[in-house]
Amino acid sequence: MVALLSEWPKFLTRSVPSRPCRRMLVILFFWTCFCFLVFQLTSRDDLVDVITTGRRRQSSRELLQKVVETRKPLWGGNESVILSGSGSISTTELNIFEVEPAIDKSPKRDEKAVVEELAAQLPNLPLVYLHENKGKNWHFKGNKTCAKFPTLYDLHINNIYWQETETSNGTFYMYGAYLDRRKNNRLGPTIRILAMINRLQPQVKTYCQIWFSGSKEPVISKVLEYKYIWFNKWGNYKNGIFQPYMMACQIPSSHWKQVPVSVSIVENVCDKATNNLRVVYNQLEPGEKKKKFAVCVKGLDFPTDDLSVRLIEWIEILNALGADKIFLYNLEVHPNVTKVLEHYVKQGKVDLTPLSLPGYQPNMQILQHLYLKSKLNNKRQNELIPYNDCLYRNIYRYEYVALLDIDEVIMPLKHQDWSGMMKAVEQNSLKVKNETRASFNFRNVYFMDEMLTAHRPQGLFKDIPPYLHMMQHVYRSANYTKPGQYVKCFHNTEKVLILHNHFPLGCLGGVCTSYPVNTEVGHLQHYRADCVNTLKKSCAKEYKHFSVEDSTIWRYKKEVIARTTDTLNRLGFFRVSAQPTPPSAALVVP
Repeated sequence: MVALLSEWPKFLTRSVPSRPCRRMLVILFFWTCFCFLVFQLTSRDDLVDVITTGRRRQSSRELLQKVVETRKPLWGGNESVILSGSGSISTTELNIFEVEPAIDKSPKRDEKAVVEELAAQLPNLPLVYLHENKGKNWHFKGNKTCAKFPTLYDLHINNIYWQETETSNGTFYMYGAYLDRRKNNRLGPTIRILAMINRLQPQVKTYCQIWFSGSKEPVISKVLEYKYIWFNKWGNYKNGIFQPYMMACQIPSSHWKQVPVSVSIVENVCDKATNNLRVVYNQLEPGEKKKKFAVCVKGLDFPTDDLSVRLIEWIEILNALGADKIFLYNLEVHPNVTKVLEHYVKQGKVDLTPLSLPGYQPNMQILQHLYLKSKLNNKRQNELIPYNDCLYRNIYRYEYVALLDIDEVIMPLKHQDWSGMMKAVEQNSLKVKNETRASFNFRNVYFMDEMLTAHRPQGLFKDIPPYLHMMQHVYRSANYTKPGQYVKCFHNTEKVLILHNHFPLGCLGGVCTSYPVNTEVGHLQHYRADCVNTLKKSCAKEYKHFSVEDSTIWRYKKEVIARTTDTLNRLGFFRVSAQPTPPSAALVVP
């Protein structure tokens, strides 16, 4: 290369006579040489990388082959090799032949354990009973083909929590069965079944096949009645739409002292059932006394709305008022709401039951929410199932049940809590008429969002955390909704038979008697952005334009702020720094 460079000028002198041309050729020659050298240097680095990578990959394969053949760690000692996803080798302190992947090696559960776990998830199935008696050819009175005991896999399970049976005049979707042994029940011990049926006033005759523990044949009882849990004037009064019913089967007097395990509904006495419902009988333990108040909440349907903070505040307010337990049903909620509910379930303050819609109705996420939003009457009819399930699960354990939404609070105005208020209310009702009432109703009054802004242009109250909605909104309409409209009740569990959202639709002993609580004693505080749809036209004139301050809820301010803030902190809802505050850390509460 050097010799070429030294001889090149002489060649140009002999071959190119013109001096300017020779100069241009010399410049071009040296520029070409420079570019060539640069190219050689850069490509050499790339070549080294390529060769190195190839050797590394080859080494990886060779090393892995060596490990497989010898089953010894590389390079001796305790050092080992791990091949990364890119093929490179890294060292670690772990010996790959002395460690094992972290897989679940729990002992395999037997079938009985699996059944018991399923029974907790599917409370309306008598799974343990079915499992214990599988393979037993039980039937009715010596006829091997009559009323045979159904196996688990004979059942027509619909949308997880329902059981289906087809009749000659309609399809029944059954949710739950309950033993009613209340002293006011004129039928005597009765099994009541909650169902959705796609017929109005079902005319088909049906029977109950009732199974008792220790018996090899069922007791047959005719379905006595279909109690309609709806009024036809409310809409959806036509065949083909699922209608809510409470069915009843009287237990024969020969078995009054026994507790049934399960029941099946069939059209003909000898039919092989496609349903088998566990009979719920939540009686008190020996020496246990009835508690005072249970709160029932319909299926929660908030898939995208994070109402977690509002829910915590509401639960803590009810706890302060004296609610013994809150029973909620879950269709679909935001993950943060699930987090809150599970927290209170662990504390024993909340009971949470998963729920679905029966039949052809959608249960897919979001689609279910859109369906219920657009089909309001269908939504209202479906809500009556969890309301009445909650009633019958608690008729022996609580004196009163209240059906509330999470934006509603029954507020005592002269007493510290519900217990003190109801003691006075019961005494006052007896003075009016000496009879036990089926329910005690509280008039509805609106605490609307915009009323706070209208009364306080300076903004929120500074001594109350801004995230506590009910504590901040202490301005309500001066006018109550009309008597009997949008009321909520404390229902006497010894008297009511079937419940609607606002009042009982049927009672033991005949007519339902409901006592209206004086608005000076207590009322229903309803926290909304606007009136319900049926009151939209008169909302501004009758309610929004006439508002007053009502800070009764501040009676519980200190307690609710402390409990709500502590719960939010424990669940990690506060993000004041990069390091989360430990659950046990003390918070400064106003």
